[in-house]
Amino acid sequence: MSTATATPATTRIGQVKARRKGLSAGKALRIACCYMIALLLASPLILMMLNAFKTEADAFTVPPKLIFTPTLDTRSVVHTGYVPALINSVIDVGMSTLLAIALGIPAAFGLAFYKYRGNQNIIFWMLSTTFMPSVGVILPIYVTFNRLQLLDTQTALIIMYTAMNLPLVVLILRSYYLDVPREIIEAALVDGAGTWRLFRSVVGPIARPGIATSALLAIIFAWNEFFFAIMLTGSRAGTIPVFIASSQTSQGLGLASVSAASLLAVAPLVILGWLAQRHLAEGFTLGAVK
Repeated sequence: MSTATATPATTRIGQVKARRKGLSAGKALRIACCYMIALLLASPLILMMLNAFKTEADAFTVPPKLIFTPTLDTRSVVHTGYVPALINSVIDVGMSTLLAIALGIPAAFGLAFYKYRGNQNIIFWMLSTTFMPSVGVILPIYVTFNRLQLLDTQTALIIMYTAMNLPLVVLILRSYYLDVPREIIEAALVDGAGTWRLFRSVVGPIARPGIATSALLAIIFAWNEFFFAIMLTGSRAGTIPVFIASSQTSQGLGLASVSAASLLAVAPLVILGWLAQRHLAEGFTLGAVK
């Protein structure tokens, strides 16, 4: 009798194990597909990293040579203007991001929590500036900066990058502020919180992920910006993208040298993104619960 009752139980256990094995196999297949897609998307970056340590002859081989003797012959790009361009980029991007965040936080707070005449018009105007083609506004900007004697200066790019990233920061932070639970705001108002306390102590901690996200996006857009940098700067205030573009000489394009310069340009962003990933993953309710 016990044997008869044990047989169905054993059968059910076997079925459960079979289903678990099937789920594990399916999960493994999905993970493998994800890794393959990620590898495919990262292949240009991997090829650039490999070319940075090749000779020019090896870099131009077709198909790409995956087994080669690494060389540091391309290290000469560091001595041909990379350090000044890096310093210019760090100053321009850092100052413009700080200004965009400092101006964007109170602007987004006002647009999110205070309704007044022209509120939607301001939002529409900010959206319209993000769709404006750079080539359509470069002539008046160039003439204005020329009259102000700001061409080939870091001030010109700081102004341009701040104006370029400010609408982005405001729109991102406004969406974060609008997602704040109204119960939290109403509770703070009942407790007697004023505008400054609401801004600093209640809404501020909840919007930290939005501030980190908008700051990182502003850094990426400003760091990679090329059009205004090439049009408004020269030999003194050129940034990293301008330096990479100048790597092409009259003798042609040095693929290994350009790959090395590009690798040096991408590395700070990769390191920054890796360091900021914890802040970007913070919850929206950070500090909101007493």
